[in-house]
Amino acid sequence: MTTSSAGSAPRRSRAPLAITAAIIAGLVILFFIFAGLYADVLWFDQLGFLSVLTTQWIASAVLFVIGFLGMAVPVWVSIQLAYRLRPVYAKLNSQVDRYQQVIEPLRRLAMYGIPALLGLFAGVAAATHWQTILMWLNRTEAGTTDPQFGFDVSFYLFDLPFYQSLLAFSSAVVLISALVALATSYLYGAIRVTGREVFVAKAARVQIAITAAVYLLLQGVSIWLDQYSTLTQSNDLITGAGYTDVSATIPGRAILAGIAVFVAILFIVTAFIGRWRLPVIGTALLIVSSLLIGSLYPWVVQRFQVDPSAKTLEAPYIQRNIDLTRDAYGVADVEEIPYTATTEATPGALREDAETTANIRILDPALVSDAFAQLEQFKQYYQFPSKLDVDRYTIDGKSQDTVVSVRDLNLNGLSSETWVNSSVVYTHGYGVVAAYGNQRSADGQPVFLENGIPTSGALGEFEPRVYFGETSPTYSIVGAPEGTDPIELDYPSGEDGAQQTYTTFTGDGGPSLNGPFNKLIYALKFQSEQIFLANAVNDESQILYDRDPITRVQKVAPYLTLDSDPYPTVVDGRIKWVVDAYTTSASYPYSTAVSLSDAIADTETPEQPFALDNINYMRNSVKATVDAYDGSVTLYAWDEEDPLLQTWQKIFPSTVEPMSEMTGDMMSHVRYPADMFKVQRAVLGKYHVTDPGSFYSEDDAWTTPNDPVSPSTNTTLQPPYYLTMQMPGQDAPSYSLYSTFIPNASGETSRNVLTGYLAADADAGATDGERAEGYGKLRLLTLPNDITVPGPGQVQAKFNGDPTISAELNLLKQGQSSVLNGNLLTLPVGGGLLYVQPVYVQSTGETSYPLLQKVLVAFGDQIAFEDTLDNALNVLFGGESGANAGDTDVPAVETPAPGEAPVDGGTAPSTTTGDPATDAQIRSLLAEAKLAVTEKQAALTSGDFSAYGVADKKLNDAVAELLVLLDQQ
Repeated sequence: MTTSSAGSAPRRSRAPLAITAAIIAGLVILFFIFAGLYADVLWFDQLGFLSVLTTQWIASAVLFVIGFLGMAVPVWVSIQLAYRLRPVYAKLNSQVDRYQQVIEPLRRLAMYGIPALLGLFAGVAAATHWQTILMWLNRTEAGTTDPQFGFDVSFYLFDLPFYQSLLAFSSAVVLISALVALATSYLYGAIRVTGREVFVAKAARVQIAITAAVYLLLQGVSIWLDQYSTLTQSNDLITGAGYTDVSATIPGRAILAGIAVFVAILFIVTAFIGRWRLPVIGTALLIVSSLLIGSLYPWVVQRFQVDPSAKTLEAPYIQRNIDLTRDAYGVADVEEIPYTATTEATPGALREDAETTANIRILDPALVSDAFAQLEQFKQYYQFPSKLDVDRYTIDGKSQDTVVSVRDLNLNGLSSETWVNSSVVYTHGYGVVAAYGNQRSADGQPVFLENGIPTSGALGEFEPRVYFGETSPTYSIVGAPEGTDPIELDYPSGEDGAQQTYTTFTGDGGPSLNGPFNKLIYALKFQSEQIFLANAVNDESQILYDRDPITRVQKVAPYLTLDSDPYPTVVDGRIKWVVDAYTTSASYPYSTAVSLSDAIADTETPEQPFALDNINYMRNSVKATVDAYDGSVTLYAWDEEDPLLQTWQKIFPSTVEPMSEMTGDMMSHVRYPADMFKVQRAVLGKYHVTDPGSFYSEDDAWTTPNDPVSPSTNTTLQPPYYLTMQMPGQDAPSYSLYSTFIPNASGETSRNVLTGYLAADADAGATDGERAEGYGKLRLLTLPNDITVPGPGQVQAKFNGDPTISAELNLLKQGQSSVLNGNLLTLPVGGGLLYVQPVYVQSTGETSYPLLQKVLVAFGDQIAFEDTLDNALNVLFGGESGANAGDTDVPAVETPAPGEAPVDGGTAPSTTTGDPATDAQIRSLLAEAKLAVTEKQAALTSGDFSAYGVADKKLNDAVAELLVLLDQQ
């Protein structure tokens, strides 16, 4: 007895400790959850979008409660009714009796636990539908009706998804209630199976019959609504109701809905009269009818009536699909212009396109990042993105296309990445670097219009610090009391010989760390005790995080789909990130769905994950900006007639500014969004055809050509390009976005010839709050079938296969150099289509970068390959193109005539031998020597003496080979 007491005492003493530990662990977990939620409150509140967060939380919480109660209460009631109305003296078989003995001790827990658990799952599921519910409660009419039922399109955008979600939830609740009622009734004897006989107690019969009736009524309503779903469902030909749907499927579903209601009535009758024969027969009738009316009859109509005469019978429904698809993607008003392109390059042909020719961009933003890095990075803790952006600025009264980027921070480049360095000292990037798109220096480098540290150039004075960028650190702590010595590194130079200049952030860019509680919250969020303990964190400190422009806009506007390419621009004395945002839907009637991720994927854009990928409606409804200094986000309503945007403005009032608030300077830098344009070109590849007969025959389907510079083992679509040009039908050049089309064919029938040329006017003007009238205008040049204009693939093949060009390219590839083909541009000038491709040369050293050395051009079957675009155009067009390109002023490399003395009076060997092959080799060696000189200078600037030695050796080798060649002559 004594031993037993002694053994139980430690167990009793350990129990309170275990309970205490569990409570403490629970409180710690709850505090971590609270810390994350409170940090979100601080972030949204500082940014001025707290209502967005609270609206989501409140909506989700309310829906969770509704979902929890909507599931838990009916299931609990169903279990209680089945248990309380059980027969008291039911005779159970031995197996059921054993089940009851096992479950009975847990009965009370199960009666409450099962409904609570199911309610928990239902509540979570319901909370995820907060967008659907809020959109239905705040729905806005679209003003357009569907051609089949005459409903406003808003019914399909807002009402139908809500009703279908509600019916699906209700059906699940009723079905689960029926199942738990059956299980409870069977367990407690209200339903007994004896041999071939089934006994059902009256109370169980009434409960099950009524529940079944409710379920069938819900299915009847669901089947009725399925009539309208035919307008958004795809068949083998189109999206939307075709002849078979209108003639058989829709009437059949109306009949089936009536049958379902009739069978529900039979179940109600059974609840009173106790005969199951009628509802069983009715259920069989419903199943057979669904097979005959819902499946067999539509198949018969399709197989024996539609298929033999599909082109005629489907014509009106194809027309519906064409009209509403073009409307849903904003291409209904595209201006189609027949373009009889000439393929003959005649002298002076570009005279009427002089402005377009002068603006042809020869700088490839996908290739010059390394040049920007070598020439403008300055320190290892700065970086440029792999692909730069294209913008335009007014320089000396003229619009100038530019290649731009911010000099962003790169913490991976720090030699000592301590917490203080990475979180307090190195906090921001510095400056914008911009180069003329149509110019290059004599040695092939970009010509900058804004560069340097401190920044200087043609863009005037602006705030150069980039605290919010695409590659900014996870978090930085900035700010200090007035009078405190600055500790944030501003840039690596200074006055009076100083090596660095320091600064202190003075904006309002992040939540305040003005107390131990806020410090603790963020120390937990970022798992860093330094935030709580460091002396550098004071009451004036702010913590900057979620700094990527895409992330910031997505958090404050979760209902928008964002463009994959935000771009920086200098506006009103600040660096602003511009982010295009879209409202999308998959519920627009008669509109064909497009995979958004597939449509935007090309050489420059990998496939992106989207919450809603298959869409059939898209609008560029919002232009968003993010200030690179303080991170402030501004949303501008760009398409104020969009019903989806109007609905979201009701849900989140005062979060979207009207377009009238946009300054003229900001207006001059917004552009037509690339992702929207890619989706539209994907749609127009098929839907440029507006005749139902031709559409059915698919005799004029187009597709976007593959990028000719993408690897043959992994071909990707050619991206659209921004250019300033004048399209047929325009009075003057404008900033535009264009793409081309070739026939949609494969195998032996495929041809890489141009069939169409699509361009969007991307210039929004420069007036405060007023968009230019022509902005967004789509123009589609359609080429006649009897004229063969080479497509991008054919032109690239011609470039690569030309013997003269191949010989010069092979010479450029000699030694340690490689040749890189830039973007192949296509311009409708000279009455035809001109192709322009810059050619870069890059050595293999670590500090090397591509240098623009040559330009390829083509017009029809003629091609030219010269040092400058201006010279190439003159050669292409018979000695005189009639217009000057932007690189006219690039000085030519002059070489003395044979035996002629150099200008400086010294002696030099002749560089012209009379042998074309040797002369080409000499020119190649001169270019290689010139490239080596540039690399030496870049290596010296960056302090990379190893690379300097490599470049010096390359220069000596080139000179030695050159002398050998000349001595042999």
